[in-house]
Amino acid sequence: MDKKSLLGLGLIALIMGVWLYLSGPSEAQIKQAKKQRDSMDLVERKAFEKQRQEQANKAISNASLNPLPLESDSVKNNREREQYRDFLPARHGLDTHCVLENQQLKVIISTKGGIIQQVYLSSYHRPGSKQPLPLFIADSSQMNLQWSAYNSTRIFESAEFYFKIIEHSKSHVKLRLETARKGSFMELNYRLPDQGFNVESSWSFTGMQSIITENVDQLQWNWSVLYPSQELHKSKEREVATVYFKNTVEDPDNINPMTSERQEIQEADVEWVSFKQQFFNATVWSKQGFLKSGSVVELQQRPENHTALARAHTELGIPYRHQAQEQFKYQFYFGPNHYPTLQQYNMQLEAIIPTGWSIFSYINKWLVIPLFNALDSLNMGWVILILTLIVKVLLFPIAYKTYMSGAKMRVLKPETDQLNAKFGSNADPLKKQQEQMALYRKAGVNPLSGCIPLLLQFPILIALFNFVPAAIELRQKPFLWAEDLSTYDSIWTFGELPFINWAYGDHISLFAALMFVSTIVYTYMNSNMMPQQNNQMPGMKFMMYFMPVIFLAVMNKYAAGLSWYYFLANMITFGQNYVIKWFVSDASIRAKLEENMKKPLKVSGFQKRLEEMARQRQQLKK
Repeated sequence: MDKKSLLGLGLIALIMGVWLYLSGPSEAQIKQAKKQRDSMDLVERKAFEKQRQEQANKAISNASLNPLPLESDSVKNNREREQYRDFLPARHGLDTHCVLENQQLKVIISTKGGIIQQVYLSSYHRPGSKQPLPLFIADSSQMNLQWSAYNSTRIFESAEFYFKIIEHSKSHVKLRLETARKGSFMELNYRLPDQGFNVESSWSFTGMQSIITENVDQLQWNWSVLYPSQELHKSKEREVATVYFKNTVEDPDNINPMTSERQEIQEADVEWVSFKQQFFNATVWSKQGFLKSGSVVELQQRPENHTALARAHTELGIPYRHQAQEQFKYQFYFGPNHYPTLQQYNMQLEAIIPTGWSIFSYINKWLVIPLFNALDSLNMGWVILILTLIVKVLLFPIAYKTYMSGAKMRVLKPETDQLNAKFGSNADPLKKQQEQMALYRKAGVNPLSGCIPLLLQFPILIALFNFVPAAIELRQKPFLWAEDLSTYDSIWTFGELPFINWAYGDHISLFAALMFVSTIVYTYMNSNMMPQQNNQMPGMKFMMYFMPVIFLAVMNKYAAGLSWYYFLANMITFGQNYVIKWFVSDASIRAKLEENMKKPLKVSGFQKRLEEMARQRQQLKK
């Protein structure tokens, strides 16, 4: 081989080496790939453990059918020692309960697994009970820390072991999971402040770096809760029971209620997960952030005949750096869905409360919620009355404009009747409309001015429709015949009736009925104020009377507080219209319009173009 060939091969080798170096993975990519491999290893190990457990269960089943000679205690002990090794001392103990309590919370912690087993809210009660409300009870909550040990040959769970009580007071408990190795142990701390609904917690690891598998950089913390029924009507609770979650870079998200779904959280590390019920929630969060790798949230619905509404579950990653001393801090919130309380935590936890979409939400945030909390010492029925008065005062200019628009249309009825007689029923509708619009312009009347103000009131109605059924301020607050303004009132429950139950319900809500009657009367009054509009659009008249019927079917099963608000809004509108009519007579309105019709008509350039286009279309038809 000559020198040129050797030089060429050398250059080729050099180029290949440079290309391999530049195209190779970066250090960050190598670390990420290692993390993914470790996660896959952990998943495979879990699958292996699951398979092993299934095989063990099958062996037990076979043993029950074909019993083998009884195993001696020494063999059992040796097998258990081989399985649990350094954790063997924690395999046996007493299941003792530690109680933490302040004015708002009572938290019961079990030394078996170190879990928060029961939580009671002292200031709240279930319907018909005076006992503190159980947010969740024994056997309905499971907390579990999983870790891989001894070079991935074992996977342990904290629920398998008994913790020792190191410290215990009314506000603090320290539990320790001891091992056979001196100076190697894991600790759980729970601290309950003197006031409030949050519980501070932490996992501490001392001397565990030689036991926990070296290439695993995270542990897995799992939490499951069965949602108990807390309210009068279970169906309403099912409609809103869900799981909310938030990562460190995006706004809160949630699983759709009434569905069974499992979601992985892959976008970023997890800030908090909230198990939300209609009026209460159980939330876990960490300022350090839970690792996104392997983190999931899950919601599983329960059958109608089940005592629980649904099962909420989350799996969250906890970082582990194989140091001699490590600690991971996190906190719980166990309490009401109370907007100002959740807002104080400054992590968008208040987003679990439905305040309405976009701009509608500010009506609740800036008006309704502050008013409810400022006047919480009053009966909430009267607070809703005060809210309605405030809203009606703020909207009075719109109500006045709506009334004046209808009155102007009403006093022009003789002129519109002449137009109808002039054109007859077979006239060209476009030409008739042009003549009518010319009359309105000459009189200074805008036929749309009565519709636009009404549309401006819809944001308030939509905002209240979202918030009132979820307002903790209305829960179990009686008013008149209603026992609870947060749900529907019933003056007669007639039971199961085909189709009626589906469309209307199995009861009659008096507040909804009053709202329906007042809406029909209001619709009738509006029809009399603007009869010419009804003649022009007969289909609209039907819809005006049909919509209250639809609304009745919805509101019969909705919060009584909302029906009470709509009823009050209608009644106050009646009063406003009578007051305006007292001060502004039809005669004075007629005189003003006649004065306008004597003035020369001003036509804008845009209006001229519209009229020209209309004339051109008319000529084309000829």
